[in-house]
Amino acid sequence: MRHGMTNRKLGRTSGHRLAMFRNQLASLIDKERIVTTLPKAKELRPQIERLITLGKNDSVHARRVANAQIQDDTLVAKLFDTIGPRFNDRPGGYTRIIKLGNRRGDASEMAILEFVGYELAKEEKAAPEKAKGKKKAAPAEETTAAEEAPAEEAEEKPAKKPAKKPAAPKKKEAAAPKAKPAAAPKKKAAPKTKKGQ
Repeated sequence: MRHGMTNRKLGRTSGHRLAMFRNQLASLIDKERIVTTLPKAKELRPQIERLITLGKNDSVHARRVANAQIQDDTLVAKLFDTIGPRFNDRPGGYTRIIKLGNRRGDASEMAILEFVGYELAKEEKAAPEKAKGKKKAAPAEETTAAEEAPAEEAEEKPAKKPAKKPAAPKKKEAAAPKAKPAAAPKKKAAPKTKKGQ
């Protein structure tokens, strides 16, 4: 009987399940948002929340406990330097699960698991990109004007033959290797006599 066994097996062996959750924890800390199936997201949520609670208390012991789960030093550093202090005033509930609907291939329920403050960071990144897009539009106009000028010059000059001259040395280099195969049959003739003996 399965009394008191609350965790899902997810159709995997215990080692596979442990490795999968470690990979998902690492991806969630790195990207701050992952798309996975709903049962996996529900199983992963308590684990990432425990790690974030560890990240709020920056001590050697807490770092070592986190390093036992996530075996990447850069991700552990991110957990303790940026993610932990971000949720320092929040007493739990660091993640949210957003249901996406069923996956097309096998109709399994999909969900997004993300940190609560994720959307704010996304909007801040979108605002500078719009400003950069306006700056990039002006140089694009300059490049189109620069491209039009050589096109007009090309119309004035009927044909440019210097562009074809650099291709000629490549043909000469190709002719040189043809001389080497002539020497190769002499080398092949020697092994044939050895095989005949």
